[in-house]
Amino acid sequence: RNAAGALLNMTHSAEHRQQLIGAGAVPVLVELLGEDDPELQYYATTALSNIAVDDSGRQLLWDTQPGLIDALVRFVDASTIKVQCQAILTLRNLASDDQYQLQIVAHGGLDSLLPLLQSEYDPLIISAAACLRNLSIHPDNEQPILHSGILPCLVDLLTQSGNEEVQCHVISALRNLVANNDADKTPFAEAGLFDHMKAVLLSPDASDNVVAEMVAALNVFVLDDSLAPYILDGGFLELLIPLTRSPQVELQYNACVTISGLAGKAGEAVDRLVQVWDRPDGGLQSYLASFLAVDEGMDPVLRSIALWTVTQLLESNSPDLVNLVTSHPSIIKNIDKIASIGSLSDSELRNSAYTTDSLVGQRMSRAFDDAYGVDPENPDENDDDIYNRMINLAQDVISLVHNQDQDVWRH
Repeated sequence: RNAAGALLNMTHSAEHRQQLIGAGAVPVLVELLGEDDPELQYYATTALSNIAVDDSGRQLLWDTQPGLIDALVRFVDASTIKVQCQAILTLRNLASDDQYQLQIVAHGGLDSLLPLLQSEYDPLIISAAACLRNLSIHPDNEQPILHSGILPCLVDLLTQSGNEEVQCHVISALRNLVANNDADKTPFAEAGLFDHMKAVLLSPDASDNVVAEMVAALNVFVLDDSLAPYILDGGFLELLIPLTRSPQVELQYNACVTISGLAGKAGEAVDRLVQVWDRPDGGLQSYLASFLAVDEGMDPVLRSIALWTVTQLLESNSPDLVNLVTSHPSIIKNIDKIASIGSLSDSELRNSAYTTDSLVGQRMSRAFDDAYGVDPENPDENDDDIYNRMINLAQDVISLVHNQDQDVWRH
């Protein structure tokens, strides 16, 4: 035990982990997994978990220890609680690599995780949810996870667990599962996903981190045609509009992008968008007007999202929405100002636009990427690229307005 404990202590630093690997300690640690002593099992699994933090450590384990996953899964099924927790955390670290993501599922990992997600002991639930979050990253694991019976359990945990870590891991896993492929996603809605999400967002006890994860997930869910109607009909717009004023930049960004995604469904949801035009908290019009006000410093990415939202509303072919936008006292007027300053490289507006670089590289939507030639695989853009695209968006909005005015005149 003392020797195993000493090996464990050495795995707490990256330098010592490399020394242990060079000295051939990994096979010894894996061999200790076969001992009946729970303390030795704990020391060995914890040391291996630390080694699995490093890319090189995971690759070594993959190359030299083919039976490791089976041993860890056995510990998850039948062992002391602390060994169970550590075995799951080791699986989670290994599941940072796609090869292990597939192997853990293929070797029965999902069947072992399901009862732990239903445990009443928070550390077990946290460990299992964290592991599943990593497993859900691989597209080929989506169907096995859905067929394992885990989905209803995950959805229930959103409201049943008051633990922030559990909620964040679970909503991230659900987001990964939805994003991974284009298969029918209605089972997520049928499991009550959006009812549970709305309950959390309405709860005064929900932490800022949980709310941020929820809105980031909605940003992904709204892109799916089978899920967007549930978001529109579920009253999420009323919850998202106030979040556009959040002091948390990433939360603010995701709220704005999700609204733009819903605006892209305007042809199917005119009534919902009209209802939120001036409420709550000033409604959609207040959000758009404040983000497009030219006398205020505004990140060009956030301003571009507002411009893209206006574009979606104008292209909805809804006379009600078009009239609300074009008759607003400042929205189109300020967009016209933005569109006309493209050649003034040293203008005050341009200089005041860059309030933060924290949003550079963020994606807006697939529709936006396609319309403006954005390569999501190469998000590194400089300030000029972002600023110029904002100007192009503004100019496109003004062209839309002029074309619609001409159509009205012809009729």
